[in-house]
Amino acid sequence: MSQTVKTPVENTDHTAPENLDADGAGTPVIPGMDEEGETLSTTVAQASDAGHASHSVPSGTRGSGAKAGSSRADRVVSFELADFPALTGREEDWRFTPLNRLAGLHLPEGDEARLSGPAPAVTVSELDGVRVETVDRSDARLGSALTPDDRVSAAAWVSFAQATVVTIGAGLEVATPVRIDIVGTSDEPAAQHLMVIAEPNSRADVVIRHTGTARLAQNVEIDVRDGAGLNVTSLQAWDDDAVHVSAQQVQVGKDARIRHVAVSYGGSLVRLTPTSRLAGQGGETEMFGLYFADAGQHLEQRLFVDHAVPNAKSNVLYKGALQGQDAHAVWVGDVLIRKAAEGTDSYEKNQNLVLSKGTRVDSVPNLEIETGLIEGAGHASSTAQFDEEQVFYLMTRGIEEKVARELIVRGFLNEIIQKIGIEDVEESLLTQMDTELQAATF
Repeated sequence: MSQTVKTPVENTDHTAPENLDADGAGTPVIPGMDEEGETLSTTVAQASDAGHASHSVPSGTRGSGAKAGSSRADRVVSFELADFPALTGREEDWRFTPLNRLAGLHLPEGDEARLSGPAPAVTVSELDGVRVETVDRSDARLGSALTPDDRVSAAAWVSFAQATVVTIGAGLEVATPVRIDIVGTSDEPAAQHLMVIAEPNSRADVVIRHTGTARLAQNVEIDVRDGAGLNVTSLQAWDDDAVHVSAQQVQVGKDARIRHVAVSYGGSLVRLTPTSRLAGQGGETEMFGLYFADAGQHLEQRLFVDHAVPNAKSNVLYKGALQGQDAHAVWVGDVLIRKAAEGTDSYEKNQNLVLSKGTRVDSVPNLEIETGLIEGAGHASSTAQFDEEQVFYLMTRGIEEKVARELIVRGFLNEIIQKIGIEDVEESLLTQMDTELQAATF
């Protein structure tokens, strides 16, 4: 039979028994799992032939959803809104999300309703070899790399009228980042669709920046074709009242590579569901994230890495900091290694730093393995307060206590900022982090 490993890690007092060291690491919270992950014996493969039955509707199939089950592969995926019942808050996928703060993006009034507000404006920088199109929903490319897997994503799919498609030409290496600015000016519930295509053997950096105010259900699909390399940075820098629910799904081709960095610090409620489907052998995905939740903010990240083919790699690292009353961060990481995905190398980790009382963290890493013929797989999660020994050490070097704590937070979060690789974006985030820390009461 196949092997399934699911280890939810939840805190009731929102702190872990261990502290984070200077690099943000700590004692692994999963028994038998070290920081490099668990290498599985090939003997497990002898028991894996049964596997799961066929679970899912392939990406791009515009039909009814598959029946939900205990496996992540059984998640309903469909372009039909009716396949996703009205939400109650008791669903596993929504149990941490305050539905009363979704601004109606989940269409609680029924399947016939639509998100009809004006979508945020989209502006794309003009670069040689980068094609920008505004297309209607009949364009055959739309939905080829994304299939809705929750009700809000399906509501966005049935509601949008036009989509923006950004294409990086085959073999093109773009020296300047492709900048996609999304600016909201309305508080009416709206839908939006964005598609980024990296044609074979192309190379580019893409920055998607969300600002202004909005009530937005959004689908972002990213098609990284064979041999292409794409770095995508998604910035959620909304005004304080914004509500943003975004499915950001990536399809990774043969020998292709994607680095997806999600940074959230603005908005009242921001829920991201980044997904990477490794569909070609030799593909590689890196998913990094940073979030800084202040008083009253709800910042949620739910990831899915789908290893469907042999000899692919994935690495996930998300870090968050929280301060203020009722600041709430949610991170759920699902990694599925299917029966055919022999030679997989995968690891995921989430770390949270609690800066004040009154915050809440829910961190749940899940790892599901259907074959033992893999290079390695592992996951870890930790939530902690300051390591007072670090603070004491810095103070003995003449650094004031508040400054010492700020330095520790900067060092903790800067690991993610450095993954972006775009100087002006990194500088702006460092400035934003300083602004957040100035308001902190350690």
